[in-house]
Amino acid sequence: MNELHFAPGACSFVPHVALELVRAATGEDFAPRLVKLHKGEHLTPEYLALNPDGQVPLLVADGRPLSQVVAICDWLDRQYPAAGLLPADPWTRAQAMSVLAWMNNTVHPTFTHVFMPHKFADGELSHAELKRFNAERYRSLLERIQSLVERGAPWLFGERVGVVDAYALTLLRWGGMAKIDPDSLPAYKAYVDRLAATPAVAAALERERLPLHTFKKD
Repeated sequence: MNELHFAPGACSFVPHVALELVRAATGEDFAPRLVKLHKGEHLTPEYLALNPDGQVPLLVADGRPLSQVVAICDWLDRQYPAAGLLPADPWTRAQAMSVLAWMNNTVHPTFTHVFMPHKFADGELSHAELKRFNAERYRSLLERIQSLVERGAPWLFGERVGVVDAYALTLLRWGGMAKIDPDSLPAYKAYVDRLAATPAVAAALERERLPLHTFKKD
């Protein structure tokens, strides 16, 4: 049985949804393993033996650990093609992988500069400037995702919910923490609201006890 080590609200939500989609399509269950980041469980010797980077997500398949969102999603898609985590057509699949990688290597790190500026500079003034600059940039990236949503039918890559959709939901949730009102991205918000009502996504949201939208007015 696959084990998924996840932290609520983190990017591990993406393979979490993927495994729910696998269960719906194939009946194969998985074991969710909650990692409490605030308690440093990702830095214990036991966890670091599995993932020296001390990050989530971590998938353990038949005792073999696999880290990194894109690698985990690619493996799950190849292992369980019936789940439709990525498109079956080779070119469309490559396009979906391109967007997934962009979300992971560009959009996600931009938010990290807002959420954890102490990882990139010292001093309160530097932290404030990192937050300001990257929050503006993050909004521009969410607007780009909204343009993808507006072209999708009904999901980003066709008729089935997939891993790119799960990442898109995660990124909009994070936008609220960057003081970006989802109502200012109406097409994106409506898409995420629809996505959250689908069974696999709803199951992952419930297990992680996540509010769908995180924006709060000052």
